[in-house]
Amino acid sequence: MNVASLYLYSGSLRRRWACLSALMLVMAALAWGHPVQAQARFPSKPVKIIIGFPAGGPLDQHARLLSERLQQVLGQPVVIDYKAGAGGTVGAQEVAKSAPDGHTLLLANTGTMVINPALYTRLPYATLRDFVPVARTAMQPLAFLVHPSLPVNTLPEFIAYARARPGQINYGSAGNGGISHLVPEMLKSETGLFLLHIPYRGSAPAFTDLMSGQVQFMAESIPQAAAYHKQGRVRAIGVTSRQRNPALPDTPTAIESGLKNFEVVGFYGFLAPAGTPREVINRLSQAFEQVLTTPDIRDRMVAQGADPAFLGADEFRAFLSAEMPRWAQAVKASGARLD
Repeated sequence: MNVASLYLYSGSLRRRWACLSALMLVMAALAWGHPVQAQARFPSKPVKIIIGFPAGGPLDQHARLLSERLQQVLGQPVVIDYKAGAGGTVGAQEVAKSAPDGHTLLLANTGTMVINPALYTRLPYATLRDFVPVARTAMQPLAFLVHPSLPVNTLPEFIAYARARPGQINYGSAGNGGISHLVPEMLKSETGLFLLHIPYRGSAPAFTDLMSGQVQFMAESIPQAAAYHKQGRVRAIGVTSRQRNPALPDTPTAIESGLKNFEVVGFYGFLAPAGTPREVINRLSQAFEQVLTTPDIRDRMVAQGADPAFLGADEFRAFLSAEMPRWAQAVKASGARLD
């Protein structure tokens, strides 16, 4: 090869290396830049929160409390949608089938997330397979409530009254196998009471019948219970947390009332469909943390009877994994089973 040919060949080789280097730089920029761009684009449209229970219940109150501030943080409208039925299963299935882009979220309670998997023999979803935990937002003790016509003011008085009338006291719940069903069943096991269970499609219709006297007893989350107790439409006679609740400061705990170690606390949290990108989950989790650290939101939540209890995505997943066997045992002890 002469000098001229060698010069031409080396120039061609340099141009090839320059083109290859430029291509590699572009590809690297795209690879590194993609997550940032995906996160920056989210959310690109309104975020829908699906609740598997009717409007007016405690989950609805919780969603409404958080949604206004959440949409300020996310910069997009937040819409609440209700898909009631089968103890929250209908709503959960709707979200599980939604596009995994973070724009459709499930607000679920203890029943939907950890009780239903032990309760339904053919559940159409698996919590940790079909969903990605986003954030736990609250811990939720329950209150024992009676219709004001019952001549009782305390939990021991109710136990004595019901024990003298086996099978004559009805209690309502938000549905078979939910926490408002299992907690009275735990009370029955603890005390030997014979109470009749009347399941409803959600806590709102159950509350309606409690206030009208169609059922005489109920265990329900404190936000709704406290509001109706203060109006005199129901009477709170006990709470299921270890300490008294600020929303019902004059109502003793079940433990104070003589039921040793009777502590049952539910929880609320948000989940996204499986396959939702990690950067989107992180963005949502950070948004919920920002909302829950806002003093007025925390104060309003406590006034409603819920305890702000944020957990991020990974911590929430670990929490759910630990809660599942605990509630599976409670379902087994109750004998509840649904097909």
